[in-house]
Amino acid sequence: MNLRFLRDEADAAVDVLLLQQVILYPTDTVWGLGCDAESSKAVDQIYKLKQRPADKACIVLVADEQMFARYAEVVPPNLPELLAAQTRPTTYVVPGSRLLAPNLLAPDGTVGLRVVQQDEFCRLVLRRLGHGLVSTSANRSGEPTPAIFSEVDPKLVREVEYVVNWRQDDETRSQPSRVVRVLADGGLEVLRD
Repeated sequence: MNLRFLRDEADAAVDVLLLQQVILYPTDTVWGLGCDAESSKAVDQIYKLKQRPADKACIVLVADEQMFARYAEVVPPNLPELLAAQTRPTTYVVPGSRLLAPNLLAPDGTVGLRVVQQDEFCRLVLRRLGHGLVSTSANRSGEPTPAIFSEVDPKLVREVEYVVNWRQDDETRSQPSRVVRVLADGGLEVLRD
């Protein structure tokens, strides 16, 4: 791993995110479109790029349990245990906080939050940005999810403000995250496995 290249790409991505613009980047699962989770303007741009209905919420990546708590109105009391037991990236659907861009929340006021535990690029971007990072697959609504960079529609590549160069040659295939709703009793309802 070239640490200087990793840091340079993270810095370039954060510079664009701070301008309330959209990046195309490798997430801890698949290739995604991202923006600052507190910027309504940038979230609007993602919906336009994806040609996606605004009532279909996006996931937000967070750096750690503290950032999770910043964006969740209700934090599962067993969150540390849930994170420790994860065998793959998992998104937790919880009531969203007012710090998030309002157009990022689902109609019922929830948001999907995922603590990035393994991916060094995403972790570095999150730490430097200091905000949650929107994560939605880099495709038009209804089209296949790109697991690797070469599967991203070239038209979409041209429409974003910045394309991250990190892992563009990586052929490792990942699947989208597992998505679970956190219930009032702390239990989990699997929405996508």
